[in-house]
Amino acid sequence: MRRLLELQQKLLPDLIPILRDRYMLLRSIYHLQPIGRRGLAQEMGTTERILRAEVDLLKETGLLHVTAAGMSLSEEGMQVLDEMEPMVGELFGLTDLAEGLQRKLGIAEVIVVSGNADQSPWVKEELGRVGARVLKQVISEGDIVAVTGGSSIASVAKHLSPSAAFRSVQFVPARGGLGERVELQANTLASAMAAKTGASYRLLHVPDRLHPEALQTLLKEPQVQDVLSLLGEARIVLHGIGDAMTMAKRRNYSEDELHELEAAGAVSEAFGYYFDEAGVTVQRMPTIGLQLEEVHEAEKVLSIAGGESKAKAILSFAKQSCQNVLITDEGAARSLLST
Repeated sequence: MRRLLELQQKLLPDLIPILRDRYMLLRSIYHLQPIGRRGLAQEMGTTERILRAEVDLLKETGLLHVTAAGMSLSEEGMQVLDEMEPMVGELFGLTDLAEGLQRKLGIAEVIVVSGNADQSPWVKEELGRVGARVLKQVISEGDIVAVTGGSSIASVAKHLSPSAAFRSVQFVPARGGLGERVELQANTLASAMAAKTGASYRLLHVPDRLHPEALQTLLKEPQVQDVLSLLGEARIVLHGIGDAMTMAKRRNYSEDELHELEAAGAVSEAFGYYFDEAGVTVQRMPTIGLQLEEVHEAEKVLSIAGGESKAKAILSFAKQSCQNVLITDEGAARSLLST
């Protein structure tokens, strides 16, 4: 495959960019459908005039349906996307990016998807689609899966589907999260994943940030102890990686707390821990849930984070050396490999 692509690049140097652009267009429509031309142009950072010719061509070849509601992929368009997937890594240089990240970060498996989540919302959908696929591949009967909150993990939930292997699986929230956006809380996503797959789930009804006295009181609650016991047995951990300051602001840190975190050099956040560029824990939230040492003990740790802005956070958390799989995008990958 690689040799064939190299020959095509030499003989038809314009072919690869055209294929890439049309693949990205089809993938964008797939994740956003039905969508109008103006909305698609805005999402892809181009103009309607430039987009019109490409859309007309794809419509003529039978890959698109265009209705009053907007554009959507035809059955043949879906088939083309599926058939292109095995060659996308080589076609767009994603395989080389993934291999470079494996060496740089010391992670056993890295998957890079096209695009930059900071620029195109559909890229996060693609991260979720791949995350769902990987989870299906590694799941076994009787597994306990610890899941965090966040938009990347919400996208994974959206792309899951029923499977016999999931019937005896339990999804468990890795942390509490009352006070955050309900649709992005770990509780919500654990229940959504169970509903999508036919699995079961447990809930952890505790705030994300706790006063030390409240923390000790809640730790004595039987329901909390039961969930924490399950988390300690989790074989799979599915989580996102956050930018430290972004996550702190989301949790309504005060100005003094933000300055303290910034002064400590916090770069990334995961599981309520804040890490600096060297991967050293600089702050730990008083929270109930999965502890970092339990993450290290899990058999499969799947990390999902994309966007150029997440590059430093991804590099920081990689120093923990607990990930088996990293799913990221071109924006983050190219930024990481340029440093």
